[in-house]
Amino acid sequence: MKKSLLILNLALLVAILGYLVYTDLLHPKPVINKEIVVSYGVPELVIPDTVFFAGERVPLEIPDVRERLDRELHVNTFWHSNTIFLLKRGKRWLPDLREILEEEGVPDDLVYLAVIESDLQNKVSPSNAVGFWQLLKGTATDFRLEVNSDVDERYHPIKSTRAAANYLRKAHDKFGSWTDAAASYNIGRRGLEQGLTKQAVNSYYDLLLGEETSRYVFRAIAIKMIFEDPSKFGFNISEVNLYHKEKLREIKIDKSIQNLRDWAFEHDINYKQLKRYNPWLRSNKLNVGSAKTYTFLIPKGKDAQAVMADTTVMVVPGDTLEPDIREMPEELKGL
Repeated sequence: MKKSLLILNLALLVAILGYLVYTDLLHPKPVINKEIVVSYGVPELVIPDTVFFAGERVPLEIPDVRERLDRELHVNTFWHSNTIFLLKRGKRWLPDLREILEEEGVPDDLVYLAVIESDLQNKVSPSNAVGFWQLLKGTATDFRLEVNSDVDERYHPIKSTRAAANYLRKAHDKFGSWTDAAASYNIGRRGLEQGLTKQAVNSYYDLLLGEETSRYVFRAIAIKMIFEDPSKFGFNISEVNLYHKEKLREIKIDKSIQNLRDWAFEHDINYKQLKRYNPWLRSNKLNVGSAKTYTFLIPKGKDAQAVMADTTVMVVPGDTLEPDIREMPEELKGL
């Protein structure tokens, strides 16, 4: 009797052990290496107590002002790919654009309007606003930029910056505030004036506005904060990976050119390079009137694929990554 009971207990034990082994084989428990497990979290962004834009204090004591800046700071901090390329392009462009603004008596903080307008690329908007500063044809010609079938200086980052600076200075003369001048760059001087009058206030920060203009100045302020201290917001881009100026030389043009492709080959470059550094050329020819002179920029030396280096000559590349495909067929005619 005892022997039979012992055999039964042993059989039961074997069955239990077998079941445990079987279930572990079919449903193994995950192995967690505690050394490599990290907790995921999004870092908190803190709005400073005091923020200035173009020398004017941002009234963060107004609740919606603080919230609007908070939103734009988060959007542009965590829109990683876009902001990374803004920082990269900014290394090439912002020093020259700031210099133009300073010459025109405009605070250099307003350079960030070009950043938010175009991402520092020669873009074309659905309303046909063009270039770094997204100028409409009428505005461009009002500020003495040349716009025709051969030449469109809205695509010239340096000349268009001077035109934008003139607009902003006139807007400041009208409103007495660089913040209001910046807002008018988006909504127009008349639009801002009408808003201030109808709502009986005297500041952009007190206006009830549409979504785009309501966010506009705050996005510029947020981009400024990120550019001034990128590592604080998680952007650690090594100097070598930023976009630098390239070695270029100037060539004065005082005679018409019937075929820019042929002209490029005669100067040891190709058509793409000519258009990259002179995006304001809008066709395959250039008509030069009497007493008129243009300046072409082309790579220095025999090596047309210029290496990255500082130079006193301003670089004016075109929109090579995002070409205006609507215009390209016309540009390529006659090649």
